[in-house]
Amino acid sequence: MYVAVKGGERAIEASWRLLDKERRGDPQLAELSVAQIREQLRLAVARVMTEGSVYDEELAALAIKQAAGDLVEAIFLLRAYRTTLPRFGYTQPIDTEAMRVERRISATFKDVPGGQLLGATYDYTQRLLDFALLAEGDADASGTPPNLSPQRAAPVVAEAMPRVVTLLDKEGLIERERPTPNAPEPGDLSREPLAFPASRATRLQNLARGDEGFLLAMGYATQRGYANSHPFAGEIRFGTISVEMELDELGETVDIGEIDITECQMINQFAGSGAVPPTFTQGYGLAFGHSERKAMAMALVDRALRAEELGETLASPTQDIEFMLSHSDSVEASGFVQHLKLPHYVDFQSELELVRRLRAQHVAQHATQNRDASESETTPQQTDHDQQEQAA
Repeated sequence: MYVAVKGGERAIEASWRLLDKERRGDPQLAELSVAQIREQLRLAVARVMTEGSVYDEELAALAIKQAAGDLVEAIFLLRAYRTTLPRFGYTQPIDTEAMRVERRISATFKDVPGGQLLGATYDYTQRLLDFALLAEGDADASGTPPNLSPQRAAPVVAEAMPRVVTLLDKEGLIERERPTPNAPEPGDLSREPLAFPASRATRLQNLARGDEGFLLAMGYATQRGYANSHPFAGEIRFGTISVEMELDELGETVDIGEIDITECQMINQFAGSGAVPPTFTQGYGLAFGHSERKAMAMALVDRALRAEELGETLASPTQDIEFMLSHSDSVEASGFVQHLKLPHYVDFQSELELVRRLRAQHVAQHATQNRDASESETTPQQTDHDQQEQAA
């Protein structure tokens, strides 16, 4: 805060009131409700939940409203609230293969067990502005076919949908990712600071909380050659899954609710090393809600960060674990950049005096050099004239 400014407290309070006014906008228009944000801005809500590390659609929608649509600020608000919540325990690992799928696509096989399921996606839209949405009462102008309900509902999937990588696993063509016996429990990055070296579990937590724009740019960089990878979208699936928790009081595991998640498994070429034959490797991404772009970018970056463990040459920042993990968090990045708005009077005055002193020394030095140069630059005619005057 600008507490160093005289009368700063009153100025800050006035700023709060102005912020509330600006956020509300024209009072003649109906106020945007949290319920509307939750139901109609679902992709924004999903991002705030994922990077805020809290699965609560209502709280995420509230944060978006309070932040006037600034998603980075909304993520900050949600994380700050998260620190006030008690920790009751940990849920059991979820089995994403048991997901009630609403969308499932694969770029590796045309026909996969369970089939391709397009679901709701912008992938096949024409990216043209729909001016019908400007009309009042857009329920009638939404373009929804009359035989479809506007309510979001999970499709009925009769056939099981095993993962695509399972097909490759049966032939031994893809690395086997199996639980390591006696492996330590993954750390909780939301409660423990990031430390290096970082395990893959820690890296995935960091990437899940990482800024979507940053991960998108880094994932794009890996595709342009700044990593030794050639990715294929093995499978992207979105749907609902049950979350279970073991209760010591009951001595059993109970279902505590359902969440929407997006999962991405990228398949990458691997030439092999030493005793390891050529095979495919994986990059993994998981995010709350419908967050395909985030999950895909996360999977690309995850695979790039595995270069060292796979014996690949580290030749790009996208393969540098410390660089990637230290700069991916939007809350950390925003805080450090925006702290430059705070008063730095003492620091700047010291720098100002230093620059003034250096400039004075620079001017004096050049004046001395110019004087010496002018004294040494005498012409032969001037020298002969001086000698004649001395002889006379």
